[in-house]
Amino acid sequence: MCGRLWLGLAWLLLARAPGAAGAPSSPRRPRSYPHLEGDVRWRRLFSSTHFFLRVDPSGRVQGTRWRHTPDSVIEIRSIRVGVVALRAVHTGFFVAMSRRGHLYGSRIYSAHCRFRERIEENGYNTYASLRWRQRGRPMFLALDGRGAPRRGDRTRRHHLSTHFLPVLVS
Repeated sequence: MCGRLWLGLAWLLLARAPGAAGAPSSPRRPRSYPHLEGDVRWRRLFSSTHFFLRVDPSGRVQGTRWRHTPDSVIEIRSIRVGVVALRAVHTGFFVAMSRRGHLYGSRIYSAHCRFRERIEENGYNTYASLRWRQRGRPMFLALDGRGAPRRGDRTRRHHLSTHFLPVLVS
């Protein structure tokens, strides 16, 4: 018993020694995730307000309760780690956000179409515009309780309307 106590004490002292693996003074190696870049996933984004995100043939972004609509299949393409582009597979429109936070469908991929994807603590994903911010705060992709898109400048990360579950396409 006494030997284990001394061994544990010695281990703690070595772990806190300067230059030890977990010490803050040790330089951290930069991480590289090239295998995640260019990843493509087909999903249906199910909002916590009980709507599937869809982009209709006219380029309008909205929500639908019907799961099997063909324009609710979204291609989530990884641009770099944590940054994605959302494209409706059936209609070919990219989900984009304007400077004022309005969501729309764009035929051309541009900086307006990039979103920062973050997995939240509750298991849902949030998508914030990479290009636009409102008073220093990120603007999020969101669907309200009627399935209409919310303006990005009126959304926050903790709002339930910004939370989406990526559902596998079967």
